[in-house]
Amino acid sequence: MIRRNVVLGAAGLVVVALSAIPASAQERDAALNAAVAGHQRDSANVARDGARHPAASLAFWGLKPHMRVIEVAPGGGYWSEILAPYAKATAGTYIAAQGRPDQKLPAKFNDKAVYGNVNYTVFSSTSGPIGPANSADFVLTARNIHDWLWTPGMAEKFMRDAHAVLKPGGILAVEDHRADPRPQHGDARDGYVATSTIVNMAKEAGFTLEASSEINANPKDTKEHPFGVWTLPPTRRSAPQGQPANANFDHSKYDAIGESDRMTLRFRKPV
Repeated sequence: MIRRNVVLGAAGLVVVALSAIPASAQERDAALNAAVAGHQRDSANVARDGARHPAASLAFWGLKPHMRVIEVAPGGGYWSEILAPYAKATAGTYIAAQGRPDQKLPAKFNDKAVYGNVNYTVFSSTSGPIGPANSADFVLTARNIHDWLWTPGMAEKFMRDAHAVLKPGGILAVEDHRADPRPQHGDARDGYVATSTIVNMAKEAGFTLEASSEINANPKDTKEHPFGVWTLPPTRRSAPQGQPANANFDHSKYDAIGESDRMTLRFRKPV
């Protein structure tokens, strides 16, 4: 009987806790889970969820309904497949910042019934603002800063552009391959960036580092691979960039590591 009372009491606490969750938080969680589980996502992207933890990462970064979201350099659309339907479901706005004015996401993103109105802007080393000043709630870039470091001043420009477009209190969400605890190799030509490099650039642009997470950590990643981070899945490079793939390269060691060890950072534009 005592055990039954304890179980019922615990259940009562759960009910109270759930009823105390604001409606907006419940809406966020339901809409986010629906976007992550949606049939619109490419099966190859879904297969990577175990390494990329999309729902947990976006919740950590602070994605909420009704936000105006800008994703800078969305690449193959891993995050776009989630963010655009989420924005549609929560009366938000999704904007993809591509490298050229004529560069768009794959044609499937034209399906407004699934993705809503996908908007576009431009970010490059020579582009103008990525949007009107103080207009965005959330800016995300994932696995891009290491590339921008190869072009002098481009990563710093991204930080300034993100700071300018965000509203006071707005969020900058960053995911990238983490060099720590070893030092960053020069301009990160191997794809691994020191956390301090990104944090210092963000602070110089006016951001504060609000939180970091180990959601995307991978302690198996030694960060010393023959073709940099691209030796690992999903790229699985077997020869220097620009050269034909080596059919005799043994991927087993690197496949066992999985995707890279990554930093997951949340910055805030001060109010």
